Amino acid sequence: MLQAAGALGALFGISGVASATPGREPGPKKNEIVVGVGPSVSSPKQAVDPQIPNSAEIVHTNETLGYVAVEFPDSAAETAKTNFKKNVLEGEGIEYAEDNVTFETLEMEALESDDDAAGTEDVDASVVDDPLYDSQYAPQQVNCPEAWEETLGDSDVTISIVDQGIQYDHENLAENMDDSVSNYGYDFVDGNDDPYPVSAGEDHGTHVGGIAAGGTDNGEGHAGISNCSMLSARALGDGGGGSLTDIADAIQWSADQGADVINMSLGGGGYTELMDDACAYAQNEGSLLVAAAGNDSGGSVSYPAAYDAVVAVSSLDEGETLSSFSNVGPEIELAAPGGDVLSTVNWDDYDSYSGTSMASPVAAGVAGLALSAWPSLSNEELRSHLHETAVDIGLSGDEQGYGRVDAGNAVTTEPGTDPDPDPDPDPDPGECGDEENTVSAEGSLSDGWWGNPSDSYSYELETENPCSATVTLEGPSDATFDLYLTLDGRQPSTSDYDEASADWGADEEIEVDLDGDEEFGILVDRYSGSGSYTITVEELGN
Repeated sequence: MLQAAGALGALFGISGVASATPGREPGPKKNEIVVGVGPSVSSPKQAVDPQIPNSAEIVHTNETLGYVAVEFPDSAAETAKTNFKKNVLEGEGIEYAEDNVTFETLEMEALESDDDAAGTEDVDASVVDDPLYDSQYAPQQVNCPEAWEETLGDSDVTISIVDQGIQYDHENLAENMDDSVSNYGYDFVDGNDDPYPVSAGEDHGTHVGGIAAGGTDNGEGHAGISNCSMLSARALGDGGGGSLTDIADAIQWSADQGADVINMSLGGGGYTELMDDACAYAQNEGSLLVAAAGNDSGGSVSYPAAYDAVVAVSSLDEGETLSSFSNVGPEIELAAPGGDVLSTVNWDDYDSYSGTSMASPVAAGVAGLALSAWPSLSNEELRSHLHETAVDIGLSGDEQGYGRVDAGNAVTTEPGTDPDPDPDPDPDPGECGDEENTVSAEGSLSDGWWGNPSDSYSYELETENPCSATVTLEGPSDATFDLYLTLDGRQPSTSDYDEASADWGADEEIEVDLDGDEEFGILVDRYSGSGSYTITVEELGN
């Protein structure tokens, strides 16, 4: 942990990261190539330096992650950088060379949801005293009130926010900032020990941090998911972008500070060897990494969320439907509310933003609550526990992963056991037939050129909990009429049906069990004879 204040203390706190060349521009670094070396190389700089052309220079080194950043002048041709990336791989111990790509915040404009509040629990607001709690839905949707009955979050559990800077003196954040580090974090963009935002518009980190660990039950503002401690690792600048190297260094630094959970509400840079290495390093150091899936409206999961070491989180709206902007894919592990989420913004204010950027810190905050309740869990055990206690909300695996993250389940369920699937079961589920709905229709069938050989009907279920139905046909005694039924609403025919009754005579009956999703298509077909008939549907419910 950092104990000293000022630049000297900050430098000692960033183990394995050498100071950058003076004058290195903050933020995105489009003229830089990242060169990584193998674990057998003791000095990345010495290994790479002989391979560098005269016009380029090493401007940054990280010995822990084993890489250097090589800067080319603005006038350098793209072919020069391309050739360097190819040729440098011939050097001994050099494993990769890649652009120092830019990652961005994953925040959307505030979106109005068409959903009702189906995903919001009817919870007594007195569970916490935060004045804006009634204007929130995210804590309620992930069942925080049940978790808060056990723990609001332990200050010994630390969540690091790799993002823009956090307004660490915000009225609803200050009490949860981790004061074991000078100024509660580090600024990797500008290379100093103060990660404070540089403008009112640089509020993405403040919003994300407020979701994960804003003050809860403190009589101030909104309720964060947890009261865990929080670090600010400023790796994205005022414009929302940040370089691969700054983000990788921030991930490593967070792990070295002992962060239990690292949240990354950023993406867009694609797969890189360095980011993969940084995430693997943090995982090996014991951190649980959580990241936003991306906002490309159904596109593939963004990096870093798509790495194996990272929990990818998709976004839900208030009605527990997938947010229209959310990315999806097999890498998704959890879903969390991300549409119109209320949280802190600069300066001592509050606002609602949308994006998978907002869903990720909800999951990170729940992870903090779970670890507060079960402090002996390793990062991988914590990850599995979040999977096992998530709630299936009926979306596909690519949309929800293991399900919607659930704080109540995660806190109250002993790891390694299954949560109660119905914590408030109906003591009397009732019997099939307690509710009944019966409808009838009359018709007639006849032969001949102008006759009517068949009639078709449709029926939608009416009882609250359908369990069984009987379709009955009563026809003339001197005719043979047949009865055909489909259960998905399509129009049946004599060759396409789900159930049929086609005995001699005109009296037929079909009985089916129901689960509530059926819609009947009914066909009455003349085989021989003619006359009037009555068709009846008797539906039973619990």
